[in-house]
Amino acid sequence: MPFFVYIIYSSESDKFYIGQTNDFTGRLERHNSGFEKSTSPYRPWVLKCLIQKENRSEAMILEKKLKNLNRIKLLQFIEKYG
Repeated sequence: MPFFVYIIYSSESDKFYIGQTNDFTGRLERHNSGFEKSTSPYRPWVLKCLIQKENRSEAMILEKKLKNLNRIKLLQFIEKYG
C-alpha cells in the first residue's frame, strides 16, 4: 500500500507541517477541519509537497529526515520536489 509524505503550509502563521499518511485527501481535511489539535490553531493549510513512497516504513524515514531540516533546506527541498 502506498504512503505519502506531505508538507503543508499555513500562510496565516508562516508555519510548515510535515507528516505521512496513506490517505492524503482525508488527512488534509482533518488538518483543515480542526480535528488535529496540533495544527488546528494554524488553519488553513495548503499543500506544498507530496511524495509517494512504497510503504509506511519508507515514508517514516523520509518524514524524519524532513523534520530535521532547517527552514532554508526545507524550502530548497520543496522547490526541487514540490
